[in-house]
Amino acid sequence: MPAYDVPMADSDPDNLIRIARESGESSVAQPLDLGARVRELRKASNWTLEQAAQQAGLARSTLSKIENGQMSPTYDALKKLAIGLEISVPQLFTPPSKGQVNGRMSVTRNGEEAEKVTTTYEHALLAETLTTKKMLPYRTRVRARNVADFDGWVRHDGEEFLYVLTGQVRLYTEFYEPVELKRGDSAYYDAAMGHNVVSISAEDATILWVTSLS
Repeated sequence: MPAYDVPMADSDPDNLIRIARESGESSVAQPLDLGARVRELRKASNWTLEQAAQQAGLARSTLSKIENGQMSPTYDALKKLAIGLEISVPQLFTPPSKGQVNGRMSVTRNGEEAEKVTTTYEHALLAETLTTKKMLPYRTRVRARNVADFDGWVRHDGEEFLYVLTGQVRLYTEFYEPVELKRGDSAYYDAAMGHNVVSISAEDATILWVTSLS
């Protein structure tokens, strides 16, 4: 735990709190610009002022004043901001750092997934409550039985991880020979490379896919 070299009873906000690091070095904790922090978090989510205000349930003018330091938000407004930005209230006052631990979590109950059906796949999208994430996880029922069922290669940005849950599939890729995967097998590949998956088991196979979004 960090140690503070000022008395616990000293509540003067002008006093600098020097934080002793594990290395023995110390640095001065600078006051945080809350407005700049909120703006930074909003831009990190690629939201406009209007979008962030709607997400947090605040008026656009209120959020603008907070970001510009023209208003000190109430605790209720801080809670709305934290919920809208999908962080905890303390994180609003904590500058990001390499070792910072975030506390987001999303639970998807079986049967409550968002569904997307195509002629070849039935996708059950997971963790849909997280609007900004770096991975897209989804469970897929593979309906295709032949690579000819696809209208050309599937390809997109990022990397992809495939894990077979039930049945057996054949993974076709643009630069490799087809590979057969059974329950418990997995594959990791560049998603920009053309790829298709077909079921080669008696029943439709199911797979877990995780796709990177960056």
